[in-house]
Amino acid sequence: VQLQASGGGLVQAGASLRLSCVVSGRTDRGYIIGWFRQAPGKEREFVAAVTPSGVSRFYADSVKGRFTISRDGAKNTVSLQMNSLKPEDTAVYSCAAGPLTILRGTDYKIERMYNYWGQGTLVTVSS
Repeated sequence: VQLQASGGGLVQAGASLRLSCVVSGRTDRGYIIGWFRQAPGKEREFVAAVTPSGVSRFYADSVKGRFTISRDGAKNTVSLQMNSLKPEDTAVYSCAAGPLTILRGTDYKIERMYNYWGQGTLVTVSS
């Protein structure tokens, strides 16, 4: 499975950005797709995740109400719509694919539970 993230950029606080993650390869299996981010000098943290059907979505408290994750099965694309961006959202954002078993409890929030990772895309929010 390969993942390709895109859509990052430099924006001002309060603006919006939409990140995309194109998933290719053995996509016939159902995968949880998650977005993680890593700010300078900090550990990578969970942002959002979505199930194969796109029905169930999960968010970190810090982005709930501002970010929306969605999945287009026909295009094998997972998007992360980010609204009301804050300077603290500045980070490298990466998408990852993990097995359905990570829906158990809150395993979907743990980066080591994901098997496949795409390269990151940088989001910079200026104040």
